[in-house]
Amino acid sequence: MKFSILVSILASSLFLLPADAPVKTLPDIEVKTLDGKSVNIQSYGENGKITILSFWATWCSPCKRELDAISELYPEWVDSYNVELIAITTDDARALSKVKPLVAQKGWEFEILSDSKRQLQQALNFQAIPQTFVINKDGHIVSQHEGYKPGDEYELEDEIKKLAEE
Repeated sequence: MKFSILVSILASSLFLLPADAPVKTLPDIEVKTLDGKSVNIQSYGENGKITILSFWATWCSPCKRELDAISELYPEWVDSYNVELIAITTDDARALSKVKPLVAQKGWEFEILSDSKRQLQQALNFQAIPQTFVINKDGHIVSQHEGYKPGDEYELEDEIKKLAEE
């Protein structure tokens, strides 16, 4: 009896949700380039490209594996899907000096930004990294993924391909 009441309540509550829930977009937050210049993250959602935001840190092995795997495919993604990847380090101010040498060693050719105060991370409401967001050409956040396992980059490519065809 209690189960049927719970099911009824849950089913009726689904109809209370607005049909057109607000679209999630990038917040109005300043992050830094590795040269220390401020840039508003919203500008990446307003450029008409499919944008991938990948949050990582120098101490995070799964993060580096994910970015290495994406790095292999990235030049083709740029050509085929008009995509851009923004890798946002969450390293704090003390560890930030390790970022440039690591990026150079890895040969990553995508843009690297810093959210050392984790304001963007807080605004997007997540804790764990790696954390990947996909933003469509209209600047709407269409998906979010936590963690990394080999092969995730191909699932990401499938998602990008679908967005590119829209």
